[in-house]
Amino acid sequence: VLQEVTHEFQLYEAALCSNDVKALDSFFFDNPCTVRLGTAENLYGYEAIRAFRKLRSPPGDRRILKSVITTYGSDFAVANVEFQRDGSSKVGRQSQTWLRTPAGWKVVSAHVSMMEE
Repeated sequence: VLQEVTHEFQLYEAALCSNDVKALDSFFFDNPCTVRLGTAENLYGYEAIRAFRKLRSPPGDRRILKSVITTYGSDFAVANVEFQRDGSSKVGRQSQTWLRTPAGWKVVSAHVSMMEE
């Protein structure tokens, strides 16, 4: 299970850095209860997350400083990451809650925040 979620997280990371909006949308659970709390936005529901991504500028490359992916049983996992964007002194934090669904692993909750180094 850990290997499966780690693989999905790596695919998500590649899509994020390349701003592959279609792929990014596919990682989130298509449900009104899906949540993404970002650095400047609170998005409730898959459609709100999808609409945000369509208008968002590409975030650019980032360097992963630390990542911890933990599984709980066979259908639930949490990924926590610290990262730094190129040219920034701020450290970003990202957490994702992953759920195994009939369509595969999906993010059901996500949080992104920045803090001074």
